[in-house]
Amino acid sequence: MDCGWLEVLQSSLAEFAARLRSENHTLKRALTDPHMFSGIGNAYSDEILHAARLSPLGLTGRMDDAAVARLYEATRDQLRSWTERLRRQAAGGFPEDVTAFRAGMAVHGRFRLPCPVCATPVQRIRYAQNETNYCARCQTAGRLLADRALSRLLKQDWPKTIDAFDREA
Repeated sequence: MDCGWLEVLQSSLAEFAARLRSENHTLKRALTDPHMFSGIGNAYSDEILHAARLSPLGLTGRMDDAAVARLYEATRDQLRSWTERLRRQAAGGFPEDVTAFRAGMAVHGRFRLPCPVCATPVQRIRYAQNETNYCARCQTAGRLLADRALSRLLKQDWPKTIDAFDREA
């Protein structure tokens, strides 16, 4: 049965690139869309994008080949790494304390905590019942991504960069 998704760990870079570019979405949406890729949820997409140093709001249609290759490698590395960690933790048994928030994650669930790479506080965008966690310095060249509710409330007072945010804090 073909469910439509691509198994990244069993795909080539060319297959990954074709699937990624098949629709123009944000990277976060593309990675978490079960019709596009298998096994990548909200938490792992945050970790993948951080490892690839890409903005969650970057558009798939605007990615150059180098960025696609970086995303492909980061996706494979993160999926392998977390699969191995979770298997070790379960030690052959049934996994306990199943949660998306795990110790050792770089950005997911770490709002306001320091990025393990640059020590900048991790930022968060809330939408519906989900959230996106990212490092503004590592992933968006210091630019803060607008949280729809908060940025609409603050309007022109919304800080545009992490440096402006730090000055106001």
